[in-house]
Amino acid sequence: MDTNRLLERLAAEDVDAPFERAPARLKSRIYSALVNRLAETGQLQSLPATKASGGQLCVFEHTLAIVPCSDAVTSKNPCRVCHARVLGERLEWAPIFWPACPYSKFHNG
Repeated sequence: MDTNRLLERLAAEDVDAPFERAPARLKSRIYSALVNRLAETGQLQSLPATKASGGQLCVFEHTLAIVPCSDAVTSKNPCRVCHARVLGERLEWAPIFWPACPYSKFHNG
């Protein structure tokens, strides 16, 4: 049986199962782990380049993007030092309200 048919069969069997959202803390931890893994494999796209390509930046990333500094600095993951990450990973209903913050989207979205 090919993978597509197997997945379609599993999805059809699960149609009546109640949908349960993943906890915001789990989403936050997974997001942090994925970004950390990306940073391990190479330099991240710089914040100005992310913004120029249509990506959204949180208020802290936006500030860092407009400060004149090297790509090595703006290619770092500012979420690693942001208190929103700490709150997002530890509280289920974290009080994070910044636009374009992924942790805010997990908790308020």
